[in-house]
Amino acid sequence: MTEPTPVPSDLPSDLPADLPSVARVLSPDELDLLELALAGGPWVPPAGLPAGPATLTDAENTPLAVVGVPGDEAPRAVRPFARAAGPHWDPALRRTARAVRDDVPDGVAPVALVVSEPPTRSEVDALPALVGDAGAVLLLVPAARRSPAAGQVGAPGLVRVARDLADRLADGSRHASVVVVPWPADAPDALRWTDVGTRYGAVRTEVLVAHRSPAAGDAVAGLGTLWSDAVAGLYPEVPAAEVVRAAGTARSRGAVVFFTGLSGSGKSTVARALAAELDDEGLHTTLLDGDEVRHHLSKGLGFDKASRELNVERIGYVASLVSSHGGVAVAAPIAPFASGRARVRELAEAAGTFLLVHVSTPLEVCEARDRKGLYARARRGEIPDFTGISSPYEAPTDADLVIDTARVSVEDAVARVRAALDAAGGDRSGLPR
Repeated sequence: MTEPTPVPSDLPSDLPADLPSVARVLSPDELDLLELALAGGPWVPPAGLPAGPATLTDAENTPLAVVGVPGDEAPRAVRPFARAAGPHWDPALRRTARAVRDDVPDGVAPVALVVSEPPTRSEVDALPALVGDAGAVLLLVPAARRSPAAGQVGAPGLVRVARDLADRLADGSRHASVVVVPWPADAPDALRWTDVGTRYGAVRTEVLVAHRSPAAGDAVAGLGTLWSDAVAGLYPEVPAAEVVRAAGTARSRGAVVFFTGLSGSGKSTVARALAAELDDEGLHTTLLDGDEVRHHLSKGLGFDKASRELNVERIGYVASLVSSHGGVAVAAPIAPFASGRARVRELAEAAGTFLLVHVSTPLEVCEARDRKGLYARARRGEIPDFTGISSPYEAPTDADLVIDTARVSVEDAVARVRAALDAAGGDRSGLPR
């Protein structure tokens, strides 16, 4: 978490007049904490939050809530969260605690089951005893914004697992609901599933993996060594060690997917959805969003042409490093100038596959979508060097793919990018597998 900073000057004009003058940019884990609280869950303040009033923003400097206001024990919402793609973002599943409670019939006492890992047969066999005679079951799925650790099943996979469990429970004529719960990847000790379950209306909350049999637990723990054990049985000791070592260093050709387009064009939304889908398939994906890079890698840079070019080159350099190690880098800056994009292409193609995607959404659509009021302020002359208004955008003539998100859905846009990436890599050879 960074130190408190003044609220940025690029906020929309229709914000509450009492918006605190101190702002904090939240990390992905802290955004999960905030969303959970605003959905009716318990509020666990992030470490180091100022004692007085503060505005909480995402990495794009969009104000989401205010905290520390006298009379308000919990955060007060200012703006809705930006949504992403994937089953764990389905509004039908990502519901508020009150909506979940209201969905339970009167007189029914629900039991909550936390699906934090794919259940083994031992947990599935234990379901009847865990559910008992409860007339309703809430399957709570933790969903973190941060990518899961290597080898772990992420929120999309857990949602699919929970839906299968709901079907199993439905066979027993029980009312079962899947509920996606924002949950930090590194949850604080003060955040407990029993408290969350109570907020969502459960009279009892059970973490499913806690009911795994010792034998199943030992078998799951040993899954990671099955391959190396097989190698040890096939080779003598020294050759086996070399085979295992070589397998650990093997990597395939990486890729860089570079989105460019006006502010509000939808490039970040498509980039996030693409990165989430690749992550869900087990690919090592790094998302380099333009606004987030500005907070870290390019902090202190201005918005003149030289600073913009340097920012884009830094993004291209980091993306090429990710690709050189067999990963997939997905970048989504505005990147308004052809010279900067050409430098990124040069760096990326030296490391792996490169795909330039021009998100060509018309200016008037971008203005209508503006969540922070930047276009209106730029037209009033309050923001200098604003791309599309007071600073030029050089539309690419060398784009590998052009998408207008005013005409194409996010899902279709991701499918088109993936098809172009497959073609560029030659039957997916450009993607790590």
